[in-house]
Parts: sequence; C-alpha cells; structure tokens
Amino acid sequence: MKIALPVASGKLCMHFGHCEKFLIAEIDEDTKTIKSKEEVTPPPHEPGLLPRWLHEKNVNVIIAGGMGMLAQQFFNQYGIQVVIGAPPEHPQTVILDWLSGKLVTGGNICDH
Repeated sequence: MKIALPVASGKLCMHFGHCEKFLIAEIDEDTKTIKSKEEVTPPPHEPGLLPRWLHEKNVNVIIAGGMGMLAQQFFNQYGIQVVIGAPPEHPQTVILDWLSGKLVTGGNICDH
C-alpha cells in the first residue's frame, strides 16, 4: 500500500493542491509500519492532473487537510481512497495515526 500526503514546511499541507511536495510512503500492511518514504515535487496544479499523477505512482490513499469536490471525484475514479480533515502535523505522525485508527479528522477546510 502507498499513502500520499501533501506537505509544506515539513507538515501536512491543509490543501493538497497548494503543497510544495508530496510525501509518498510505502506501508507494510501486516505490521502497519512505514517501509519507505520519499518526497516528490508535483507537477503544476491543474484540474485532474494530481490525481492521475499519484495514480501513476501507485498511490492507494491520499490524506489531506482539505480538498475540493472535483479533486475527490477524480481520486475516486482512480480508486484512491480520500481522507480529508487531517490536522497539520508531521506527515509520519499523520500516517501512523491513520494506520492505527487514531487519526482525528475534522471538516474539509476546502469549500470549492
């Protein structure tokens, strides 16, 4: 399994389309641990491009603070699970909290 998070200044970026980089973590599903992680620079933001790009990187889950409905629809078309409302914490903390079922999410901070 691969999980992607938008990051800016070392923390989860609250809007996935405005991030500096994406952290992509490969997960050991049996032990619920991070096997490897890499930070990658996304292509320029335009509708539908980031979901397709992350699909090409074999991402299964995207965790973000906020995301517009159109982007959520694109991710769903690619079979990528969307988790929104995550707090602006260190990406590794967000991932481990999600894996353990402890991630507390709030509302979608994006209204478009």
